[in-house]
Amino acid sequence: MPSSSDALDAATQRHPRGLYTLFFTEMWERFSYYGMRALLVLFMVATIKEGGLDLTDKTATAIYGLYTAAVYVTNLPGGWIADRLIGQQRAVFWGGVIIAIGHFTLAIPSPETFFLGLVFVSLGTGLLKPNCSTIVGDLYPEGGARRDAGFSIYYVGINIGGALGPLACSFLGEKFNWHYGFAAAGVGMVLGLIQYRLTQKYLGDHGRYPQPAATGFVRRAWGWTAACLLGLGLVVILAMAGALTLNPVALSKYAGVVIIVLGAGFMLWLTFFGGLDSREKKHLAVLAMLFAGSVLFWAGYEQAGSNFNLFAERYTNRDIFGWTVPAGWFQSINSVYIIILAPFFASMWIWLARRNLNPSIPAKFALGLVFLGLGFFVMYGAAQIVVAGYDVLPTWLILTYFLHTVGELCLSPIGLSATTKLSPRRYGGRMMGMWFVATALGELLAGLIAGQFSAKDVSDMPHIYWELAAVLVGVGIIFALAAKPVQRRLIGEDIQ
Repeated sequence: MPSSSDALDAATQRHPRGLYTLFFTEMWERFSYYGMRALLVLFMVATIKEGGLDLTDKTATAIYGLYTAAVYVTNLPGGWIADRLIGQQRAVFWGGVIIAIGHFTLAIPSPETFFLGLVFVSLGTGLLKPNCSTIVGDLYPEGGARRDAGFSIYYVGINIGGALGPLACSFLGEKFNWHYGFAAAGVGMVLGLIQYRLTQKYLGDHGRYPQPAATGFVRRAWGWTAACLLGLGLVVILAMAGALTLNPVALSKYAGVVIIVLGAGFMLWLTFFGGLDSREKKHLAVLAMLFAGSVLFWAGYEQAGSNFNLFAERYTNRDIFGWTVPAGWFQSINSVYIIILAPFFASMWIWLARRNLNPSIPAKFALGLVFLGLGFFVMYGAAQIVVAGYDVLPTWLILTYFLHTVGELCLSPIGLSATTKLSPRRYGGRMMGMWFVATALGELLAGLIAGQFSAKDVSDMPHIYWELAAVLVGVGIIFALAAKPVQRRLIGEDIQ
């Protein structure tokens, strides 16, 4: 944990100029991502007359889950391609180019180009997102509090983009034309690419070159990459031509099963054949517990872009002095809360640690799950009003987003940190990949859960929210009860 003098030095030293290149690149990328995400489900369920795809809630939310899961899964090959083939700097640029192509493809009013656009955005995000963060870390080879401060600045850029994107894209998409909103997301990414190119020189050689590799390996790696892309392209072409029919709900379920089998198989292989000592095996057991908690957390948290978005559109009174607020604007609330609350949480953990009161890793996960569950208890109350035949005030969603953001700040950064602390050193990269795979599984489940809500019959809505709240709070209590023995017997008092 950094000392107070370290923190002061970090606050007063100048940061590398390249940090601000990456700050604005990621800000515009998040602008495009969250701006488009705020429109995604609303556009898919809108009628043909309204310019949408006229899909059912179940199908639309399943597609949403598949898309958001793909965004995380593609981080794994995206990081590998940068490390071994093209370097992080080129990966960031070309990832941004592919993202922009995807958004402009979404702007074309055609169902076929809509799904093609989602594929482009997923692939581009997999290249840009992990590698942008990697370069930020490379700018601070000394590590320490100055690197922490640099990432804090970078994180602000992410959430500024996350706050502004839904405001701009939802206004254009909901008030004028859905495809204007998608195009605005593409314009945002282009602005990010322009400033990246103009200021890329400030990154120096950080992330410019891939890891050294034999010529034969590079040739084979490009072959594998090309084969995978050709295979994906063939599937997309067949689907667009109507020769291949894909059921999004069934595909989500199959993908979830595949992720569970592969993830569990890898963890079992690592336990019995990974050459781990007894301490590493104990840490691996803790990581398995944390990954399971992460899956459950994101399955609830990601109702924001699907179920809560539809709730804002259909059941929330959004009239202000005769003007209807776009439903997608509610998607900005989380980012605003993070900008406000993240410095408080960072200071709070340090303050508690100095007094030997810092909660253990499982205890912080427990807090994250409980706060998430409390948010669903709030939505249970809002749903009761909807069932009675009334629209609800925006305060119900605003309070829910507050509780969910508190839960996110208790769990998400702690999970990333715990993965780096508890992973066997020689498997660190793969275990971080497992964290993102767990997140992807949560995204898939989120889409399937959101599909259980029916626009035609709202009577089941309170019951579903109550079940989600009860499960999340219940699992959070289990984590809390297990926190002390897990910390003492499996983690060790030297790791917090």
